[in-house]
Amino acid sequence: MEEELIKKLSLDDFIQIMGEEPQSEGLHVFISKNFTQIPVTYPFRNLGNDILFVEKGNLKVSINLMIHTLKKNESIAVAQKSVIQILEISDDLSVININFSTKFIVDNFFKSNSIDAFGYFTHTNAPKLKLGKQEGKMFKIMARILKDNNKKELALFKEDIIRNTFGVIAYTYADIFKRTYPDLKVELTRQEELTIRFWNILQENVKIERSVQFYADTLNVTTGHLSKTLKEVSGKTASQLIEAAVIIEARLLLQDPKLSIAQIAEELSFPDQSFFGKYFKKQIGLSPSAYRKKSSK
Repeated sequence: MEEELIKKLSLDDFIQIMGEEPQSEGLHVFISKNFTQIPVTYPFRNLGNDILFVEKGNLKVSINLMIHTLKKNESIAVAQKSVIQILEISDDLSVININFSTKFIVDNFFKSNSIDAFGYFTHTNAPKLKLGKQEGKMFKIMARILKDNNKKELALFKEDIIRNTFGVIAYTYADIFKRTYPDLKVELTRQEELTIRFWNILQENVKIERSVQFYADTLNVTTGHLSKTLKEVSGKTASQLIEAAVIIEARLLLQDPKLSIAQIAEELSFPDQSFFGKYFKKQIGLSPSAYRKKSSK
């Protein structure tokens, strides 16, 4: 089976993939036009936070196993450690992506009383936003100002300009987000809410629980209702999503050469290395050791 590799991608990794020059530590603004191909073809876990905005064209992306299609003037916030895969792009796709570390937020905004402006990053699967024409125009202008100043090596008020420009973007985004979703649970459909609750519980228990019954009981629904709902929202049943989450964790652990296969099997609560190997090969088509060898190339 042909296998796409899942990796943890840092900001430095993205900079190298996109062929860009580094900007300031903890913050990078990508403004990319007219993609000819998907820049990252495999699923990956991001190590920073992102505000992704589509200037033109269409982008279909999976974030934590939920599929989103973004069109012109649509944006989505992606929290760090999310599992992302770019599925489709249009020939005329142009995007702006503001990538920043949690440390950048802590250093620049945690001392203010407006830190709740970043609340949308507490949602593992935040919904997309549709920006109005003027809102989209302002976002693009501010993003370009932020990038221009973030690239400067020396500037008298560089840090202040970056902090304030980023603040305008973040607070404006938060304002739109809160106006669009004054109560996130109310704005989501019951199916979407259940899917997000399932995903959050799965993330906390994936290494120790693989029973659909456990998640159904925790969510106080039947296994049939849970699987049907998840299938409608994500295209996968509960068992398929659990298996996918387990394999994601296994892949990431296999990228650490210091961990033995036996240690990984124990970390994921498999009875033994042999059982883990059979489970992994059934899903991936490769043994854990063969996958590790392939991913290290």
